[in-house]
Amino acid sequence: MRTVETLVGGEWVSAADWIEVQNPADLRTPAFRVPALAPEDVTRAYDRAEEGFAVWRRTGPIERGTVLHRAAALLRERAEEIAADVAMENGKTRAEARGETLKAADFLEYYAGLVGRGGYGTLLHDVRPDTRTSAQREPLGIVLAITPWNDPLITPARKLAPALASGNAAVLKPATETPVSGIHLARALHDAGLPAGVLNVVTGRTALIGEALLGDPRIAAVTFTGGNEVGERLRERFAVRNVRFQGELGGKNASVVLADADPAKAARTVAAASFGQAGQRCTATSRIIVQRDVYEEFTGLLLAEVATLRLGPGLDEATTMGPQAGPRQRDGILAMIEDAVKQGASVLVGGGRPADEALAHGCYVQPTVLADVTPDMDVWRDEVFGPVVVLRAVDTFDEAVEAVNDSDFGLAAALFTKDLGAAHRFADQAECGQIAVNLTTPGWDVHHPFGGFRDSGSPFKEQGTEALRFSTRVKTVAIHFGA
Repeated sequence: MRTVETLVGGEWVSAADWIEVQNPADLRTPAFRVPALAPEDVTRAYDRAEEGFAVWRRTGPIERGTVLHRAAALLRERAEEIAADVAMENGKTRAEARGETLKAADFLEYYAGLVGRGGYGTLLHDVRPDTRTSAQREPLGIVLAITPWNDPLITPARKLAPALASGNAAVLKPATETPVSGIHLARALHDAGLPAGVLNVVTGRTALIGEALLGDPRIAAVTFTGGNEVGERLRERFAVRNVRFQGELGGKNASVVLADADPAKAARTVAAASFGQAGQRCTATSRIIVQRDVYEEFTGLLLAEVATLRLGPGLDEATTMGPQAGPRQRDGILAMIEDAVKQGASVLVGGGRPADEALAHGCYVQPTVLADVTPDMDVWRDEVFGPVVVLRAVDTFDEAVEAVNDSDFGLAAALFTKDLGAAHRFADQAECGQIAVNLTTPGWDVHHPFGGFRDSGSPFKEQGTEALRFSTRVKTVAIHFGA
């Protein structure tokens, strides 16, 4: 078990108490331990963030961009070491963890260039004579970033890159299950020359430090990725304080396969969208809606794709699907499968834990395909967040769109077709923030605005230039220069 310190006020700190971080591939031996900070440590993190913001906001955007570029280079140099730790604490495959590390570097580079080499603001016409008016963006202050266990490195990078590039300070609270990945990001930024206090990483038990973390009056904005129940509580809590809130919440994403689609390509693509990262992605496909004419053919091809998946530890290069991130996640998924069967669903493949004795001590769930699913079943509506997909046949394009929109969520949807008209109609009619045609539901580039509708999130999008709307405020300045 390796001891990993956390970053507060530009210093690497420990604590009197420690949290053990499990390896979900084998629960018998903890992988890491990180400091369990106390409430007074959290308050000190905000103290240091306040001091860091005073320095960082006066640092020019080009210099800020230079720091982020250096940090990105360090992530790339350390990619193999970081990827091994991501895979160890989260369970995803080494290839997935390596990709996550490099994508995190992409976020730092993108916002370094966007802010560091972008425009200062906008000149505006003014009806008053001899008056020059402009609108400019400026940082908010201290941004609290609360990040999940499923993408423990890329999500902090997605949130922190625009915040830091814009001149804010930040307090990062990574998921208790996967804190080491976020600490790697902090180390790269620290080593790249980020001033002390600009970024602070709070590790600890939420029940103990929650009030200190959420109640500090210096919080200017909160960005959260996680479940809807917690997200709604946070939204309500900060609304009364007029604290800006950004939430990336749940999804129940659908992929539609029309009769004219290439069925083999659709099956390959949907399998990747459903079972990549063991289904632990907010954008993972979890509902598959197939036109009845090709339902049997597509189902056979999908099951063939599932048969090629190899469960195992993420650090094993032969593994194509790792474990769930922990026993809580594993047990919750298995319970949802059991409930679906009780409600009438049929298990076409998977449905339980693997029989392989070598995997007995890990948090594994077999990739699962359920059929005979109807809209009144919980598994049709509730987010599973695991390697489980449900199949449903429909007769027409309009029925397919109706099925896609039959959800409280609205994050991502995909359509497989050769009909350009159907593609455009689907993009117009599907009530989701992310629409893909002949592509996976996950997989959006750093410059693509990202976020969902309905219960999937808040009005503030992540990624691209849209992220700067959350990370900055607009100030309008009018200067009269006449006599």
